[in-house]
Amino acid sequence: MTLHATIDRVTDRIRARSRNTRDAYLTKIARAAEEGPRRAHLSCGNQAHAYAAMPDKDDLALTRKPNIGIVTAYNDMLSAHQPYERYPDLIRRAGNAAGATVQVAGGVPAMCDGVTQGRAGMELSLFSRDVIALSAGVALSHDCFDAALYLGVCDKIVPGLVMAAATFGHIPAVFLPAGPMPSGLPNDEKSRVRQQFAAGEVGRDALMAAEMASYHSPGTCTFYGTANSNQMLMEFMGLHLPGSSFVNPNTPLRDALTVAGVQRAAAITRLGNDFLPAGEVLDEKAFVNGIVGLMATGGSTNLVMHIPAMAKAAGILIDIGDFNDISETVPLMARVYPNGLADVNHFHAAGGIGYMIGQLLDAGLLHEDVKTIHGTGLDGYTTEPRLDGDAIRWEAGARDTLNDKILRPAHDPFAKTGGLKQLGGNLGRGVIKISAVAPERHVIEARARVFSDQEQVKAAFKAGEFTEDTVVVVRFQGPRANGMPELHSLTPILAVLQDRGFKIALLTDGRMSGASGKVPAAIHISPEASVGGPLSRVQDGDMIRLDAVGGTIDCLAPDFESRLAAVHDPVPSSQGMGRELFAAFRAVAGPATEGAGVVV
Repeated sequence: MTLHATIDRVTDRIRARSRNTRDAYLTKIARAAEEGPRRAHLSCGNQAHAYAAMPDKDDLALTRKPNIGIVTAYNDMLSAHQPYERYPDLIRRAGNAAGATVQVAGGVPAMCDGVTQGRAGMELSLFSRDVIALSAGVALSHDCFDAALYLGVCDKIVPGLVMAAATFGHIPAVFLPAGPMPSGLPNDEKSRVRQQFAAGEVGRDALMAAEMASYHSPGTCTFYGTANSNQMLMEFMGLHLPGSSFVNPNTPLRDALTVAGVQRAAAITRLGNDFLPAGEVLDEKAFVNGIVGLMATGGSTNLVMHIPAMAKAAGILIDIGDFNDISETVPLMARVYPNGLADVNHFHAAGGIGYMIGQLLDAGLLHEDVKTIHGTGLDGYTTEPRLDGDAIRWEAGARDTLNDKILRPAHDPFAKTGGLKQLGGNLGRGVIKISAVAPERHVIEARARVFSDQEQVKAAFKAGEFTEDTVVVVRFQGPRANGMPELHSLTPILAVLQDRGFKIALLTDGRMSGASGKVPAAIHISPEASVGGPLSRVQDGDMIRLDAVGGTIDCLAPDFESRLAAVHDPVPSSQGMGRELFAAFRAVAGPATEGAGVVV
């Protein structure tokens, strides 16, 4: 199928915008790759330090076997990462069988946004992405590795690891997923109990029971939030093996896919005949394919920030206008909670990513001619893995949806567009995700209530102050103000108000989780209020018009442009829970529309 004109045009636009930075990047990684296997340049003393604890130190010192470094985000605070505890031993055995040596190069931090939602720790969440990139960089700086395996799943972890993989783009990179937990309490039932609790209709015991039944075992949470959007992205961009993203943990198929990933890492080093540095996989086409996947699946708005940051590490410059144009072109083919009732296990069973890639390729909406860790061409990602004894074989995946309430073909989708809109107006630039918002709520015009943090919103709700249609403005939530925390804990409150019959919208320079849904939310507004952005001039009672159809966001007050900006008080977000350590990050963070980066 001929490539769709819009996909071709956006790719060319990104390529032209990035020409100088991408050329410099490719020159840099080519120069590093030309030096050959990294260990060859270490002195005997350097090598002795590197191999001292290894049982196969002679293989490391005296042979040309590839040495694979593991960068792991393992901890058992995150259910999604707990399965990684047993990966190093499995990887070592698989690597040795493939004629390679393996070392854990280092660990990176991994925090759970589900634990920190609405808490001070959430103000470190976005910055943890850049810390992860830095930590992975430290791990790989030992310069001992012919390929790297990256173990990470959740919200900031995968983007941070991709930033590191791009920075060390002269060596191959393979990402190994851990898989989602089995299905528990349905997500819509969990959401219903949360709203009942917010409205005072049930007690904390009922809420706790529902939450524990939802998050109940090792594996990734099963709703389609940022963590699972990350897994989709890695498959669409060719950094996972086909069909591996949503296989449950601690199963024979999951282990066999891990082994297969190790085998590929060993095969694509410079020591073999199939050298594939990560920087060549992470090209303009790969990032466009990732954005297409994000739109077709209705994925997390957090990726609208993370993709530009990841791309920048590879010398590629992506703008939110690119997301908007691709969203206008790519149909919404999946309904996974919060955009539907299914979870990612149901999505996978219905045909999953392989089905979607096949459909999108047939429609000319993906670049097929890309490099992936599986081989050349994205068509390989229409296959699905099957166990053949202890090994994996790939066979043709589903060509027809196995459940049209969850997955639809590209020619007969749930919606003609991906549901993400760029917003612009006198309040700045931002985005809104409308794939789960009812059409009658795509345009909201109502008076503003202005808050400086989410706790003020909760207090106003408890006091019964919301009695009419309202645009809830929560400002001073950008990266320079307080690290740009997610405001997901406001979702039950806003949903309750909406269910009471009010027209409700959120307007913020902060973030909303990929788990958010039916309440219209204009997010990532930039410039942020703390640097004098337009949100700093909004006042209680101003009429705000949010038009997700026309892509505009405006304050209609006649004196809006001439007002003085409200001043941000940084003290509440500068102390306690480690926030002191991140003052330097807050001082230099980029705008949300460019990825809110610190290290890129």
